[in-house]
Amino acid sequence: MARSELATFAVFLAPREGFTVGIIVEDVCKRFGSFEAVSQVSLEIESGSLVALLGPSGSGKSTLLRLISGLEMPDSGRIWLTGEDATYRSVQDRNIGFVFQHYALFKHMTVRKNIAFSLEIRKMPPAKVKTRVEELLHLVQLSGLGDRYPSQLSGGQRQRVALARALAVEPKVLLLDEPFGALDAKVRKDLRAWLRRLHDEVHVTTVFVTHDQEEAMEVADRIVVMNKGKVEQVGTPAEIYDHPASAFVMSFIGPVNVLPSTSRIFQGNGFDSPHPEVFLRPQDVLIETAPGEASVSARVSRIIHLGWEIQAEITLDDGQVVTAHLSRERFDELQLQPQQRVFVRPREARAFPFYYSI
Repeated sequence: MARSELATFAVFLAPREGFTVGIIVEDVCKRFGSFEAVSQVSLEIESGSLVALLGPSGSGKSTLLRLISGLEMPDSGRIWLTGEDATYRSVQDRNIGFVFQHYALFKHMTVRKNIAFSLEIRKMPPAKVKTRVEELLHLVQLSGLGDRYPSQLSGGQRQRVALARALAVEPKVLLLDEPFGALDAKVRKDLRAWLRRLHDEVHVTTVFVTHDQEEAMEVADRIVVMNKGKVEQVGTPAEIYDHPASAFVMSFIGPVNVLPSTSRIFQGNGFDSPHPEVFLRPQDVLIETAPGEASVSARVSRIIHLGWEIQAEITLDDGQVVTAHLSRERFDELQLQPQQRVFVRPREARAFPFYYSI
């Protein structure tokens, strides 16, 4: 690093007041042949926090997790775990727990034996192993199922066993690679809430990989948004959604309308932009049934009832199609119907200077 870059990095890593660093990733790169999976990533994760690595396929999030775990070694850069340089330490010497997407349970072992495995190979006294296993079964809400085999469990129960096994050795860091990816939507939703409650109880520094934006927003304290091997933005769910740092982040986190800056909906609204595209959240599309100041004429193309909200597809007179989200109360007030003439204007919109892609 050049001196100016080091100064910038020192500021970036300077701990906030009351902030204890659990993981530091310092200018890490990893290539596979000619493909650069992780490119000069620097990141700090607070001790005891729950952090999501979020991005599309190929963004480098799983590779970064494997670098933190020691399953992969970086080509350059350093990784610090709880204040110690762990860059070239083996997996065994890092004191981490790792949970795989497909559980990786021993099929020939009972639930109890799966959880006890790592304790037994560390020569823990049998009485202590038994006590620890029972504590973990209670923690993951599987008391009474210790004598079952993985094939006798549901997908959600298997994932809880995998988590219990990872927590058995009391790791300093817990890593999860798409932990709910193999589960159906209802089970995923239930396990997300359970993982949040579990983390609040054990307070282990936890990093999980996901491509599901809702999952990251619901579970994580902070989100690391990745794209093409680089970190696009780090922040709380609210910061990421309300103040996206780039066109990619805004387009990847939550629904968005992407319109040309020349669209009539932006004329006369103070949204003049030198950039070719403007990003407009569906909840920021304001609909009225009578013309108003700076509103433009449009037609309701389609109405989608989702129960908790209503989505309306609106076709502007210039041919652009915009999606708007309305509360049930607002929809009932407007009494919208397909093909109805309406008038729309943006409440808030954003433009970014850089090209983006997913």
